Amino acid sequence: MSPRLTTGLGAFVDWRRVATIAAVALPPFLVLPLLAGEFFVHILAISAYYVILAASWNMLAGYTGQFSLAQHGFAAVGAYGSGLLVYHLHTPLWVSIPAAVAMAAAGGLLLGLLVLRMRAIYLSIATWAFAETLRIFLGAAYDFTRGDLGLSVPSLYGHVRPITYYYTFLGVAVLSLLLIHVLLKSPVGYFMRAVRDDPMRAQSLAVDTTRVKLFAFVVSSAMAGLAGALYAHYVLTLTPSIVDFSEMARIIVMVVIGGLGSFVGPIIAAPAIYALNTWLAAWGEWSMVVFAAIVIVVMRAYPAGLSGLIAMATMKTRSNPK
Repeated sequence: MSPRLTTGLGAFVDWRRVATIAAVALPPFLVLPLLAGEFFVHILAISAYYVILAASWNMLAGYTGQFSLAQHGFAAVGAYGSGLLVYHLHTPLWVSIPAAVAMAAAGGLLLGLLVLRMRAIYLSIATWAFAETLRIFLGAAYDFTRGDLGLSVPSLYGHVRPITYYYTFLGVAVLSLLLIHVLLKSPVGYFMRAVRDDPMRAQSLAVDTTRVKLFAFVVSSAMAGLAGALYAHYVLTLTPSIVDFSEMARIIVMVVIGGLGSFVGPIIAAPAIYALNTWLAAWGEWSMVVFAAIVIVVMRAYPAGLSGLIAMATMKTRSNPK
């Protein structure tokens, strides 16, 4: 094995480029909430929540080739983990939230050990079954979870002003994206792509494919758990609907529309998809029909997603300068 592939995390990251991009991209997002109304800031806050979920799932499915259908389940583990600790044991939030993230990571580890040797549709079905089992449990264990009546949890800051939570979700999203970028540029990232592209050849080159997949699964689960825990202490009431398959479908659509296996794809698509969902909600049941039609048209026209469209437009601009 090449000694370059055994160096530590961050050894291949161009930190100057990362800092430049952050310096250019972040200021508008920091200023925007100061110029907008509370409802718009709320949309931005929840959009940042979905950026975390979509980006972490993209790392697992787009870069490692593991098409899990349990990302929303691990977000629920984080949400309910923190909420139940506070509700039953009066645990302070600075303890309950890290504990909930640890629960999500442990859940990802245990589930990963059980299912990651499966392939393709079998992995998807197994992870979907886990999420559905969790949803049924959360609804049935009324005495413990409050079921469909909802579990009341305290707010993170003692209030629910959207701007504070927006900056919280934005900060966590930026840190999550930075971690994903570092991982993808590290030897682990090369192994992830090798497992995705040709697992048999990767294994023949002494790559422990199961360990690589398990690592990606645990990290992705922990990120979802953190997002879920923060979300719980913003919405204040948790119900089993957080594990509805429509949530997983939304995450998948965000990644696919943005560009599966593209780093910027979920960042671009998650806010747009969530804002579109919110706007179409006024149409009632027809909203899903319109939304599905938009998704079909976009994917038919641009299979590589929005990131592919932007890359194509950039290449044309460079090749045809005025």
